[in-house]
Amino acid sequence: MIANPIQRIEIWPIDVPITDPFVVATGSRVTAQNLFMRVTLRDGTSGYGEAAPFPEVGGEDRTSCLATATTLGPFLIGQSTGDYQAIADQLREEAPCFPAARCGLETALLDAHARSLRIPLWQLWGSADVRDRETDITIPICDLDKTLDLARGWYAKGFRLFKMKVGKDVEEDIRRLETVHHALPNIGFIGDGNQGFSREDCIRFVNGVQRFGGRLVLLEQPVIREDLEGLQAIRHLTGVPVAADESVRSLNDARRIVELQAADYINIKIMKTGVMEALRIAAFARSAGLRLMIGGMVETRIAMGCSFSLVLGHGGFDVLDLDTPLLLSTDPIQGGYHYSGPLLHPWHEPGLAMQSSCPSTCTVIQ
Repeated sequence: MIANPIQRIEIWPIDVPITDPFVVATGSRVTAQNLFMRVTLRDGTSGYGEAAPFPEVGGEDRTSCLATATTLGPFLIGQSTGDYQAIADQLREEAPCFPAARCGLETALLDAHARSLRIPLWQLWGSADVRDRETDITIPICDLDKTLDLARGWYAKGFRLFKMKVGKDVEEDIRRLETVHHALPNIGFIGDGNQGFSREDCIRFVNGVQRFGGRLVLLEQPVIREDLEGLQAIRHLTGVPVAADESVRSLNDARRIVELQAADYINIKIMKTGVMEALRIAAFARSAGLRLMIGGMVETRIAMGCSFSLVLGHGGFDVLDLDTPLLLSTDPIQGGYHYSGPLLHPWHEPGLAMQSSCPSTCTVIQ
């Protein structure tokens, strides 16, 4: 008999307005339309999770996430959170095309498990890199004046690495980066194409940034996810490191990247793979000599805290793109890690150390 099994799962929608429209090459968002989840054990210990679908990137939306999580939830009832690896594998087998829904359930059961052990979630993976870490900040696709206004505001708060969303208009993208470059000293750029560039346009973009002297530290997923040869070509022709994001949604995808030498970095996102698969990909990438970036969709601090736990516990992450809670108009979470400017500060309380109120009307599985 399992001593402290999962007894109850609650799932509810959460809408959090985004301060400025989150526009990328493939779509836009003005509100984070996510799901919160709470797993409660027999002894009353609870853990929290979050599903943050971004339809234009991952194909899931909140309706499909809720339906999938509601279908998968009964499988967790009566199980031990200590079997989180086997449970994650089973969830992936049952719903391979719904990683955000799986991520929410995985995070909640992992949080509950760590709380029951009275350890921070990151300690499940070890304590490889427990320190303050610095994140970049994302500037969405917008006009020149808005781009500069946003960049100046974040710069005043201490941010120096700007992840610029690009890929819709290459000449305008170059002008936007050039405007920020000339206005703000000692900054670097990540150019995140979200699959919007052709190979030729990406090379034009890089050449344009280099002409005005911009420091382009990374190109993130410039071309469509299937074009691994394009990633490989861009990497070699530009000399700028390339990060594979949408191209890596599984361990097999990561293996293909390594085989083709198509990227320098893999961007780990628990929302596109699930938590345990993300850990597998990270371990494989490091063993193969690739570097690690970690990011997210449009998430609150619940999902982002789970990602930060991978950074702290697993270690080996060179570039952090853990900024989306800073782009939201409100923070619906209490406790957990916190920000000061671009710095994320670790926590030392059990689990994620976060709380959120569950409304009276929610989906209950027990």
